[in-house]
Amino acid sequence: MKIKRSFAIIICLLLTASLFAACGSSAPAAPPAAQDEPAAPAPAVTAEELESGEFQGTLTYWSCFSGDSMIWDQGRVEKFMSEFPDINVEVQFVPEAAGIRSGQLLAAIAGGTSPDLIIADDYVSAFGFAGQGAFEAWDPYLPAIDMKVEDFMPGFWNLMQSKGSTYLLPQDSNVIMLYINTDMAAGYGLDIENYPKTIDELMQWHQVMTRESGNSYDVLGVVPWLDTPFDDPFFWPFMFGAEIYHHDTNTLDLTARPVVDALNWQREYANTYDAERINGFTAAVGGLFSPDHPFFTNKLGLMVVGNWATNAMRIYAPDVNYICVPVPTPATGRVESTTLGSNVFAMPTGVKNPELAATFVKFSQRADINGENFDTWRSIPTTDAGFNEVSWTLNGDPIYALQRKLANSPKSGHPALTAVSAQLRAEMIQMRDNIVYNNADPLPLLQELQDRMQAELDKTA
Repeated sequence: MKIKRSFAIIICLLLTASLFAACGSSAPAAPPAAQDEPAAPAPAVTAEELESGEFQGTLTYWSCFSGDSMIWDQGRVEKFMSEFPDINVEVQFVPEAAGIRSGQLLAAIAGGTSPDLIIADDYVSAFGFAGQGAFEAWDPYLPAIDMKVEDFMPGFWNLMQSKGSTYLLPQDSNVIMLYINTDMAAGYGLDIENYPKTIDELMQWHQVMTRESGNSYDVLGVVPWLDTPFDDPFFWPFMFGAEIYHHDTNTLDLTARPVVDALNWQREYANTYDAERINGFTAAVGGLFSPDHPFFTNKLGLMVVGNWATNAMRIYAPDVNYICVPVPTPATGRVESTTLGSNVFAMPTGVKNPELAATFVKFSQRADINGENFDTWRSIPTTDAGFNEVSWTLNGDPIYALQRKLANSPKSGHPALTAVSAQLRAEMIQMRDNIVYNNADPLPLLQELQDRMQAELDKTA
């Protein structure tokens, strides 16, 4: 089945790809539904048809993964073809979120050579593509793959749907936690049983752990913009309680108190501890997947990062003792919650074999297929019931139990699902750096950015 789209829509996509993407918002009380939507389409295929194996042909599949994840996904494809011998999968490992960020996917759509299925590790850009018409809806195929939006944890609902239709199916997700080097904490006389739960307590631990020599730091407690927060400028505002985007009114709320407070906290930290000296400290150490990350070498006592860091610890710092706890927040923030970062399946416009794509997604949801992925990265399933079959759960792993609790929080989600969030994210990073390194006042910068981005957002309504 080939679904046609006008050439004008494709040109619009090509011209606006750099502007339209998304970061999520907090979970709604129920799956979002657009007003005056037509009745749900009749199922295009049944579960019995998928299981019968009557579908045959070639599925073209673009995967975003690299490294160990690429090896795992290649193995998944091979297992699929062994169980469905009448379906051949032509897999390509395409960087930049399966070609979304590089323009390769849009070029394929424009040229009529788009793949049948992609998996993207940039849900921000994928959601923007969905809103601009680059993907086909999954709704006619959901009954066949035994999925309903309501089956997923609430933090995924807004990510999955745009304008009343379901365009993205999350394969798995990550959660963000506070990692504590327990040997360092004990060495500084800190009680890990009373770990920091508030921002004030976090800064108290930071002060106790920090050591300096002359004009440089030997040890730091925490760096608020290191690792995950470095790439996600919405993280701290979200954890402080911000609702950056209001879906019902299509409006941004960048000047809200939690956003200002989160940026002012980072500004105060930078002024107190000298941002340039902090920058010198972080520039002299390694990244997360290297043996020289400061947390691995007892130079950083606390880090805010996702569950994938447990794999980095296993490889590069197996002798470092640590625990994971919820990220500290203000009392008015998202207590014991998290941002979610998801890998998502989508069918690009022009899909020729949607039935084969649905068959692959259904296969990919099985616990035995996802098991190795979960075991390696401690990533999580996107339904609560899915946790029960993961080895971490079966073995009573406390970190995985915490991840389940955080992911199920009604306050957790994907910050700010809106059509302009890709551009907004880039400009928020620049603004945060201006605040951190130049002591800029956040409020007027936020007001200017909100006015400018709201004008862009209004064009997408």
